[in-house]
Amino acid sequence: MTKQGKPAMLVRQAKEIARQWVTAEAAALPCFCGAFLHGSINELPDDAVLPGTSDVDIVIVLDTAEPPAKPGKLPDRGALLEVSYLPLDQLRDAEQVLGVSHLAGSFRTPGILLDPSGALTQLQAAVASNFARRKWVVRRCEHAQEKALASLRALDEPAPFPEQAIKVLFGTGLTTHVLLAAGLKNLTVRKRYLAARELLAAYGYADFYPALLELLGCSRMTRARCEHHLARLAQVFDAAKSAIRTPFFFASDLSDRARPIAIDGSRELIETGSHREAVFWLAVTYSRCQIVLARDAPAGVQEQLQPGYRELLGDLGMGSMADLQQRRRQVEAFLPRVWQVAQSIIAANPEIEE
Repeated sequence: MTKQGKPAMLVRQAKEIARQWVTAEAAALPCFCGAFLHGSINELPDDAVLPGTSDVDIVIVLDTAEPPAKPGKLPDRGALLEVSYLPLDQLRDAEQVLGVSHLAGSFRTPGILLDPSGALTQLQAAVASNFARRKWVVRRCEHAQEKALASLRALDEPAPFPEQAIKVLFGTGLTTHVLLAAGLKNLTVRKRYLAARELLAAYGYADFYPALLELLGCSRMTRARCEHHLARLAQVFDAAKSAIRTPFFFASDLSDRARPIAIDGSRELIETGSHREAVFWLAVTYSRCQIVLARDAPAGVQEQLQPGYRELLGDLGMGSMADLQQRRRQVEAFLPRVWQVAQSIIAANPEIEE
């Protein structure tokens, strides 16, 4: 049994559930071209137990420039599927995929679920054979850095504050993806700081890791303080998931189905001694909840549940628009140091080929 009380599921079982779901539910979609597994499941052995705080990411490829809204999280026979769409134009050739930091890793290992034309299988083989070549590793590091800068520079003061906070949080958190790309690691979302800590320790750069936490604003946050913020978030999460009325891209991430990941997953990190590594996703989830409450909750509910959010952002040094602008400048100034460490990891990585 998992900690959440569900029967343990092996990775191979989860993959088969995903394959059957695609065949039954997605294959008949207009413009359907295929489907593949995305994210951390591609790195897990088939006989490993799928963590109870993990979902199974499925990407449906459609031959259309404007895919419909993503289905999001869908429970199926004990697995939680996270389904999204991707236009075929983003998968035209291997070189296109090899330079995309968040996409190339999904083609490093065989993870094609359904491929009527055989094109995805050919693409996967081509990406896998070139994935560790130095020029593509460097390009993916550059891509992750470009994404960080784009997120930071998208600050728009008239927009609601939580939306601006998310831009800075992701711009800051993408520093970890520059490093993970250099280490040929999965660019995990929720556990990015934990993965970066392990990577830096493996390459002898453990002393660089505190600077990443300092940049996020949580280097001195105690476990008790993090537990306090999570307890407040759990209340806000439950209010937000009940309040959603306006279409919201991340609505499925604020639902009963997603609670084991957003809340229990954060609690698991805290309980295993990685409380500071839980802060990034805690803050992102809190910001998304605030967006929903501002749109759809009665004014009284919104006002009642906002102080805890401001308290968290205050602890991170992001409590005002001026703070966000300052953090943006700090991250931009810090990126050259991240790049230097990433290049050192590339140089020392025995898997990387010329």
